[in-house]
Amino acid sequence: MNLAKKLTAEFLGTFWLVLGGCGSAVLAANFGGDGNPLGIGLLGVSLAFGLTVLTGAYAFGHISGGHFNPAVSVGLWAGGRFPVRELVPYVVAQVIGGLAAGFILMQIAQGAGTFTTDPNAAGVFASNGYGAMSPGGYSVAAAFLTEVVLTAFFLIVIMGATHRRAPPGFAPIAIGLALTLIHLISIPVTNTSVNPARSTGVALFAGPAAIGQLWLFWLAPVLGGLIGGMLYGWLGRDND
Repeated sequence: MNLAKKLTAEFLGTFWLVLGGCGSAVLAANFGGDGNPLGIGLLGVSLAFGLTVLTGAYAFGHISGGHFNPAVSVGLWAGGRFPVRELVPYVVAQVIGGLAAGFILMQIAQGAGTFTTDPNAAGVFASNGYGAMSPGGYSVAAAFLTEVVLTAFFLIVIMGATHRRAPPGFAPIAIGLALTLIHLISIPVTNTSVNPARSTGVALFAGPAAIGQLWLFWLAPVLGGLIGGMLYGWLGRDND
């Protein structure tokens, strides 16, 4: 497949993930105020992120592999499933896709006269954070551990579901459900990243506090991706 087409698919897939997942958090999670039955809450946001990956993987997976996440690309490289020559271009396309989605989401959100953001509030504009910027006030150590472990398991699920011996055609479902579960676990801790492009895409519009904590949401997911990719690369290797 032509590299330009692969990068376009990664841009579009990451755009869809950030717009759909973060859009659900910004626009619909608390729609109508506390206690309003129209708001989708934590469960709805978790499901939205899973659905973006599921649908994006079916739409673009046959073109680019459907990474939509720098940590996934790094993990697949570490597990021997992705060529190093395409790693940087993929990451760049993913980050640009996330930023484009963050920009569009901000334009939509500002269309409501009631939309305001407190740049020092936890989870502002669906951003990730620790300490005062964590939805549950979790420490930097707890946030780091959460992101490393959950990203590692995300890579294990991805590599297992796409293994040549896995049932064909079901990988996007398993991966989407895994991302839903990850959000159900970790929204209270970090507002869930496991994806540096997703974090960057909204942090740059959320304010200096979110930008100042962005380092963790690159370092921890990439480390987790490396761990998960190398572990499954060994675990899933055929014994010939």
